[in-house]
Amino acid sequence: MSQIFNFLFGQYEGYQTINIVLEIVAVIFGFLSVWFSKKNNILVFPTGMISTLIFVYLLLHWGLLGDMMINAYYFIMSVYGWYIWTRKVDDDQLTPISRTTAKEQKVGVAIFVATMVFVYIIYTVFDKLTSWVAWIDILTTGLFFVGMWLMAKRKLENWTLWIIADIISIPLYFYKGFTFTSLQYLGFTFIAISGYYAWKKTLDKAPQTT
Repeated sequence: MSQIFNFLFGQYEGYQTINIVLEIVAVIFGFLSVWFSKKNNILVFPTGMISTLIFVYLLLHWGLLGDMMINAYYFIMSVYGWYIWTRKVDDDQLTPISRTTAKEQKVGVAIFVATMVFVYIIYTVFDKLTSWVAWIDILTTGLFFVGMWLMAKRKLENWTLWIIADIISIPLYFYKGFTFTSLQYLGFTFIAISGYYAWKKTLDKAPQTT
């Protein structure tokens, strides 16, 4: 049992207690945020903002620039999403769940490419492009950026990108030495799969407009 514990949490030896506590708190609020997103509940945004603010501090402290930028972007998009989700499209209806349009798909591809180029430049400038981990970080940053943008716009396809990026992040964060965050992404994967089907069910039941 002790060997398993050391394998999972031995990397925390030498970490400051406050940072371990902050990571756990951020993970808890991260779970709450994804759960509320699955439920199509506006609380996805305040809970997510708490989680991302903590992670911005921790990731800056750990020198993980790509991950830090993901969470800073999450915070900004949470403010935008909070507005979109509470905006009425007519006198009675708030912004509904919908599928991405052809135009939005093109914008999503542009965000994905632009994000990866930007993060690549940041890693190069700060001489952090030293291992395969950085390249995977660049890829997941692009996926998460587009996923968050689509979620803020209440688009069903956001869940597909979350699922892909979450699956990649599980071993990535464990390799980096952040077991709690790795376990968070494992949980995120299952919630994202459930969220996709929950949103799709809601979308299928919605009256179709022409």
